[in-house]
Amino acid sequence: MFRHNYFFLKFPMKRINFKFVSFIKFILIFLLSFSFSLYAHDLRVGFVSTERILKDSDIGRSAQSKIESEFTTMKHDLHNLELELRSLVSKFEKDGPILSENDKLKKQRDMEDLDLDLQRKRRAFQEDFNRRRNEEFSIIISKANECIKKLAEEENYDLIIEDAVVVNPRIDITDKIIKNLNG
Repeated sequence: MFRHNYFFLKFPMKRINFKFVSFIKFILIFLLSFSFSLYAHDLRVGFVSTERILKDSDIGRSAQSKIESEFTTMKHDLHNLELELRSLVSKFEKDGPILSENDKLKKQRDMEDLDLDLQRKRRAFQEDFNRRRNEEFSIIISKANECIKKLAEEENYDLIIEDAVVVNPRIDITDKIIKNLNG
């Protein structure tokens, strides 16, 4: 029923020399790192900061001012509504002790309604503002991507990275892209 496996008895395992294995690993790692370093000298890498493009380029600045001018009246209306609510609250706090219960409830409902309206309008303003900003910025990003592709072909870049955590200024080509966008 149960048969013993005599394979190991016929072919005994040789003792592994761990020093030899670690030496082989060291040689392989050295050769691989050496070959990668040789290849890396031929690799041309660039970095582009989209945040700087949106902030520092002429089209980025004009888009930002255009968006802000579009939403100035809405922002002003929200500010006036907020001032109205503050004045109602301060008036209620001042006149509260002399008001009847019905008047107090009515004023509180009015303030709550105004507060809800203000919150709704703020959310709508923020959503509209973000949507409009994203529309404008996507146009700028697509133009920047065209400039990046053009520069990559002209200057033989192998890899261009956008938005990294840490970047060596030597590979930063954002100024070139901004210059191409402005020119």
